[in-house]
Amino acid sequence: MVENKAGSATVIAASALARAAPDGHTIMLATSTTMAINVSMYKNLSYDPVRDLTPVAQVAVSPFVLVVNPALPIRSIADLVRYAGQHPGELNYGSAGVGSFHHLSAELLASSAGIKMTHIPYKATPPALNDIVAGHVHLMFGDVTSTLPLIAAGQLRALGVSTAQRVGSAPEIAPLAEVGLPGFDSSSWQMIVAPAGTPREIVALLNRAFHDILSEPDIREELGRRGLIPVASDPPEKLQQFVKDEIVRWGKIVQGAGAAGTE
Repeated sequence: MVENKAGSATVIAASALARAAPDGHTIMLATSTTMAINVSMYKNLSYDPVRDLTPVAQVAVSPFVLVVNPALPIRSIADLVRYAGQHPGELNYGSAGVGSFHHLSAELLASSAGIKMTHIPYKATPPALNDIVAGHVHLMFGDVTSTLPLIAAGQLRALGVSTAQRVGSAPEIAPLAEVGLPGFDSSSWQMIVAPAGTPREIVALLNRAFHDILSEPDIREELGRRGLIPVASDPPEKLQQFVKDEIVRWGKIVQGAGAAGTE
């Protein structure tokens, strides 16, 4: 049975899971926002992802596509850096809100490329993309499924994908790490988690079950169609360290973006 508990950047759902019985019957499809970014974003987070939640299996990675308005003379990262230098204080980017992956990916881009950009936050992705198409905003990291039709129609120009590997649904778009930003890797990830205290044997059983599910060609193909990259999950013990490392990594990016403690 699937129970949707939407709201507050997954805080409502994660808090409910943290209070659930640790018997393996209640699990959650959490994201890197749930498990890492919220730690820095929220002043008083109602759950602790390390203390209250147990990683079971990583499922997939969500890449983003860096897109610009095609009327701009920007066809590469080198062009972007040049444009930012020639138009100081003018370059701006849209996002689906403060602390969203669109926002933090752009901040990581600015830091990596040594440029300055102005953040234009929206309440959702579609209006931000609409304003880029209209020429009101310069660029954005957009979701794969939202951006590809606009790229195909010539309404947006792709500069690269945010992941270190290419995306199955858009293999012609190179990773930013290959086209001017060595080492760049910014993506959301999805992970099955359970309440802390869930017996290790149950966690191991669930890990194996999700590993088998994600090995099915039909499942991997469907995830690819949805703009996701399936992941061969590490065992739960390694995922625990992965979460701790991601809390540190994204904490630095949130701090750099001036978004720490804003929620």
